Amino acid sequence: MRMLWAALIHLILPAVLISGEFTDPHCSGKQVIVHLFEWKWTAIAEECERFLSKKGYCGVQVSPPNEHVVVHKEYERPWWERYQPVSYKLTSRSGTEAEFTDMVYRCKAVGVRIYVDAVVNHMAGLGRSGVGTAGSHFDSDARDFPGVPYSRQHFNDNHDKSRCNSTDGNVNNYADPLNVRNCFLMGLTDLDQSQAYVQDKIAGYFNHLIDIGVAGFRIDAAKHMWPDDIRAIQAKTKDLPEGGKPFFYHEVIDQNDGAVKVDEYIPLGYVSEFRFCQKIAWGTRDFGRYEEVVDYGWGMTPSDHAFVFVDNHDNQRGHGGGGNQITHKTPRDYKFAVTFMLAYNYGFTRVMSSYFFDNTDQGPPADSSYITKDVPIKADGSCGNGWVCEHRWDPIANMVAFRNAVVGTDIQHWYDDGNIVAFARGDKGFFVQSKNGNIDKTFDTGLPAGQYCDLIHDCQQKITVDGSGRAHIRATSTEEPIVAFVTGGPGGPIHPGNSTPAPGTSHPLTTGQPLPTAPSSFKHTVILVQKQTAPGQDLFIRGGIDHKHMSGCTTTAATSACAIPIRHRRLGSSPHFSNVNAWSVGDSHLDWYGTESGQGSYRGRLADGTPALWTTNRHCNVGHSSYNRFGDHYWLVDVDMDCSRTRNGFFEVKAIVNGVWEHDGLGGRRCSGVGAADPPYSSANHWARCGFVNIFHFGSGKCEIDPLTD
Repeated sequence: MRMLWAALIHLILPAVLISGEFTDPHCSGKQVIVHLFEWKWTAIAEECERFLSKKGYCGVQVSPPNEHVVVHKEYERPWWERYQPVSYKLTSRSGTEAEFTDMVYRCKAVGVRIYVDAVVNHMAGLGRSGVGTAGSHFDSDARDFPGVPYSRQHFNDNHDKSRCNSTDGNVNNYADPLNVRNCFLMGLTDLDQSQAYVQDKIAGYFNHLIDIGVAGFRIDAAKHMWPDDIRAIQAKTKDLPEGGKPFFYHEVIDQNDGAVKVDEYIPLGYVSEFRFCQKIAWGTRDFGRYEEVVDYGWGMTPSDHAFVFVDNHDNQRGHGGGGNQITHKTPRDYKFAVTFMLAYNYGFTRVMSSYFFDNTDQGPPADSSYITKDVPIKADGSCGNGWVCEHRWDPIANMVAFRNAVVGTDIQHWYDDGNIVAFARGDKGFFVQSKNGNIDKTFDTGLPAGQYCDLIHDCQQKITVDGSGRAHIRATSTEEPIVAFVTGGPGGPIHPGNSTPAPGTSHPLTTGQPLPTAPSSFKHTVILVQKQTAPGQDLFIRGGIDHKHMSGCTTTAATSACAIPIRHRRLGSSPHFSNVNAWSVGDSHLDWYGTESGQGSYRGRLADGTPALWTTNRHCNVGHSSYNRFGDHYWLVDVDMDCSRTRNGFFEVKAIVNGVWEHDGLGGRRCSGVGAADPPYSSANHWARCGFVNIFHFGSGKCEIDPLTD
């Protein structure tokens, strides 16, 4: 009854509160980001490439990248020095602007977006002066920040009783909006964002980050800024290069204990829902309370604007709405809480990734010179050097795929006996966890008949759903008594409809699961297609293995045996590369089917396959490529390709320009070149070789295959 009442409350919330702007995270439908708290930019880039992209994470929230104070006085380099800005220069404890830019590009290239923790409510705290992390001098008491520049006139005066309304100039009365928004938060020098100059400086900071490739912003201390001021800043913030407004989520700590409410910020994007932290902690400790984890009677944010998490960097330390949260310090309960959050149908989710700490001020793992340590990965996949890396724990990392697979579905078949909680997400997924570690029960799953595998434990357990949608599920781990499976994708039915695989075919080619890839089988592969085009025309390629010559082929790249996994190599960052960079995001296969699910767009235009870049052999031209020895109008595809998915190292290719395909009859001859060899069968398409440079001419059978030396 409680869940029905919550749903009805949600339906009658005033429509005026709902806004679609600033709510798109630009990660192709993926549903989970991770906060790599205090990681260096170089470490984040590596994590995007080696782990996050493979697990389906949407993006990374990074620590504030701007110049900040260097604190030695009260503590040695505490974490919170990052939240005391000196300027908007991009040199911080995590690295330089060049390292930041490289990280953003590398993560975006593998489909992982970057969101910046933006500290724009204030500058450094009173009593601080000296030099920041980028070398800028500052004096907080004088309100002098020449690195921006800001001076006294750009701040709220903490002695102006008409605006601040505080006896000591600090925020101390949460029942008074003037006090909350115009006074100094914990002595931090409060900017007056009603001034056009201040708005321009903040928007300029955002715009520079957008130009680099950042997809959105967490607005720190948004509760202490007037919503109209934030709206004015957003109006001066540019769209992303690939189109669309940047993603915004606002830190508004509303626990029904003050005058400032989350409702005021809903039109500005997503709003952090701190009451969810309380509710899910109660549910984790008492499974009978899981059903009330979302309570609109409490004033909780509508799901399509709620930004949710089990804990964050503040409240896991008892700050910022903290107290009584579940954290990594109780691992079993934490796995319960985060997996439930990822299985449930409320809000947009963020996973926390922490470091171990003994006191609440302690900075990140660092050497004797306070240089932040790298994040080494151990043989078991866990992290060393004092990093917790909750986002890598199997139940959490594997539930990302569940969340992505069930988006848009409702809670059905709810079961709760105080020890076990279970529910389906429409007909797409089923989730169950047990408080005492014992699951041995039959459930109504609502899923199609077939045999599924448990996502949580990497398919070590198989679950059979019968024709009525029922399944008997057993727990196989007392430490992690959690089971989850989905239709399609990881953990999908191994034998849909209880059918058996056709003779001579292996399960992954017939199940709707993403096909396995072996990193060692990926080889650098280059394709050049000569085609003179007119302005506004772009060339794409499609290819793989012909359906007549391979079993297990579907019409979806992720599940087709005829599609070949690829990873785009890094191109340049100038405007010449913007369209190809945008279209390369989410393009993980060379296939025959056009736009992949989750593939990026450019200025509203979808990709027509794998994008190619216009190149020339002229060194002075922005389109110069060292692979092009021939002249203008050679369109380049530069990827790492899974050679194990080719036919004896060969694959087929055909080009398409603004919807116009090459004609058939292109692959009837052996190519010239040192790398030439006889293809495995006759084809109407170009024949190319994995691990080589392949040169073709649009509409011609003339071709050359040469060795590729990196």
